[in-house]
Amino acid sequence: MPAKKKSHDKPLVGAALVKETCRRIRAARSYWDAHKNAACRGERAKAMALYESLDDSQREQVPQVLRVWLRYRSEKYFGDDRTPPGGGKR
Repeated sequence: MPAKKKSHDKPLVGAALVKETCRRIRAARSYWDAHKNAACRGERAKAMALYESLDDSQREQVPQVLRVWLRYRSEKYFGDDRTPPGGGKR
């Protein structure tokens, strides 16, 4: 029998939100390093949504290495000018 998923009744705020954002960015980086592009894309999207919900003081709490990675990957590999996945059937 699979383990039950925890349901989160309260939205994340404060330090918990910053911690979850960092965790999501690190997970996306690990998927990227493992060449799991679809998983990386999903984690990156979740990380971006959390990062955009942070205010300026909370964004400063995210390590600069993670912020730079998120911005660089977002613009270069996942930007609007890139072809979306799954469209290249030959």
